[in-house]
Amino acid sequence: MLELMLPALVAALVLLSLHAYLGIHVIARGIIFVDLAIAQMAALGWTAATFAGFEAGSAGAYFIGLLTTMFAAGLFSVTRMDHRYITQEAIIGIVFVVASAATILLAAQAPRGAEHVEELLTGSLLWVTWPKIGRIAAVYAVLGLAHWQLRRRFLTISLQPQLAKSEGWSIKGWDFLFYALFGIMVTLSVDVAGVLLVFSFLVIPAVVAFLFTGRPRSLLAIAWLSGSVATVAGLLVSYLADLPTGPVVVCAFAAVLLAAFALRRIFGEKRPPASQGTL
Repeated sequence: MLELMLPALVAALVLLSLHAYLGIHVIARGIIFVDLAIAQMAALGWTAATFAGFEAGSAGAYFIGLLTTMFAAGLFSVTRMDHRYITQEAIIGIVFVVASAATILLAAQAPRGAEHVEELLTGSLLWVTWPKIGRIAAVYAVLGLAHWQLRRRFLTISLQPQLAKSEGWSIKGWDFLFYALFGIMVTLSVDVAGVLLVFSFLVIPAVVAFLFTGRPRSLLAIAWLSGSVATVAGLLVSYLADLPTGPVVVCAFAAVLLAAFALRRIFGEKRPPASQGTL
């Protein structure tokens, strides 16, 4: 069991390390489905690369996937608006739907197209190799360092956008950098975990954390803890019941979220107000 599941566990925890943090930004900004949209754009890039003859997982395929996510990053950075009716979430939803449709159309023209779409959704976490884990961990370390260095800017824009505007910051410029780093992360993770699990890594731990606190440090600790519990439980159930790994882990995340809602009802509805500090 350990030999089979250990690479998947390590890979999942590596992905969770950065996804849980960025999920806090996503929830705070109210752009819940941005991960799905960018992940689907990455999936569209991977599909286009396969259709063009690039081998899955190759540098060429990754470059095409990255190009599509950079396009999404640019689009989302210029569509933040204070419109009475049109929210950024509407633009994100449109991008997700169009990217999904384009992915299906491309996959329909390729051999094993249905299997390819299923793999993009559920991932191949169980078959990840140690060399790939090493490459992902190295890139995630660089991305994590970049986010640490820029944490005050990113957290202020996410949690206190009006303060950022009053300081005269270029919100669109910082948003593009945020989404560009986000896109690099998602392009890597979709290849391993699939669209559904990538979304779960990003959003569900952050939702659990916001149920109990608004302080940045506590948010991150709770997100990491809840995500780790869900990941370990999902992988264990997947192995014992001989079920597909990705969908089982997604359901484990949902179970942890339900448990968090129950705990919040038991211990009361109040939670500490958001802190003005940073991580």
